[in-house]
Amino acid sequence: MMAVTRLLSPASVHGLRLGARTLPHLIRSVQVRSHRLGPADDEIYQKTSVSVLQKEASGGTIIYSYSPRGFNIDGNKVFGPCAVIPPAILQWNVGCHTDITVESLSLFYLLEPRIEVLVLGTGSRTERLDPNVLAFLKKKGIAVEIQDTPNACATFNFLSSERRITAAGLIPPTALTVME
Repeated sequence: MMAVTRLLSPASVHGLRLGARTLPHLIRSVQVRSHRLGPADDEIYQKTSVSVLQKEASGGTIIYSYSPRGFNIDGNKVFGPCAVIPPAILQWNVGCHTDITVESLSLFYLLEPRIEVLVLGTGSRTERLDPNVLAFLKKKGIAVEIQDTPNACATFNFLSSERRITAAGLIPPTALTVME
């Protein structure tokens, strides 16, 4: 240990003398930036966008119940078909699965950030949609789940709890089925 301290400051008696005369490079360290910032390095020059889907840290939008009249979504009663785009709930102008067209789905593919999964509830039964509509959504990069409305509600709740960017287009079931 003494040999090392003697190398650092040979002028001191005990090898512990630190001062401006003996070690000037330790006292005067100046930080110099080795490069200039360009447009790619500074966020002032870059386009920044922020999208807040949910301000609270809760699990997200939850569909609590459904009936032939409508839905209970986060305590809000919604009558008739609706589009659920967290945190918004909108009336959806469709009467049955045949009314689901590219135009009626335009709301879902125009949103930013893009929806990962669109869950469509087609009423009491799972119905087939026009293949052109499905091909169009696939081209837009949106995965589609088509189910009867009770299962679509459960799927939407599950995907929302996983914090996936999901939306739902729901048509109320025409009749409730009771399991015995």
